[in-house]
Amino acid sequence: MIHETIVTTAACDGRPHIAPMGVRYEGDRIILSPFRPSTTLDNIVASRAAVLNFTTDVRVFAGCVTHCATDWPTVSASRVASVRLAQSLAHAELELDELRDDAQRPVLLMKCVHRENHAPFAGFNRAQSAVIEGAILVSRLFMLPADKVDHEMAYLQIAIDKTAGDNERTAWGWLVAAVARHRATLEFAGGQSTATVRH
Repeated sequence: MIHETIVTTAACDGRPHIAPMGVRYEGDRIILSPFRPSTTLDNIVASRAAVLNFTTDVRVFAGCVTHCATDWPTVSASRVASVRLAQSLAHAELELDELRDDAQRPVLLMKCVHRENHAPFAGFNRAQSAVIEGAILVSRLFMLPADKVDHEMAYLQIAIDKTAGDNERTAWGWLVAAVARHRATLEFAGGQSTATVRH
């Protein structure tokens, strides 16, 4: 099972990096598998630390993958050399336990050393789930057929129309605009995508 979270890391100079990332659990370890090139990977290798952030503010997911908003407030983690989202509902602080290197997609096995809860979880919202699915689509525009993206975005739009609040509508707008920009770039480049994704 893959859980969609926000992973925060810090560079050697303390500069925070925020990235949506699917994580898996293997016993008592958390598995991160970022594609190269990856700022998250570089920061974890250097600091041996990361933080999983649990949030229902889907603007963070959409803002990061579209680059519309990436400067979300962070505070220092409690136990590891990293940062966490200031407004997360909860977070888990991780230390690197094992690195299985790979030229394309290394596997980072992380051990949780500290957890904190900050605010109650109010429940699931369909529009929030739709934004997360849309953010995953946008992060893969360079590899997905246009008709698949259009079909899935149209279906997700139903949940946005029925259940979204202001935050979800803002996030969805960023995603729709990102798809349009991608299409315009393809047309300008004669159908050749030059998009890259860096988490």
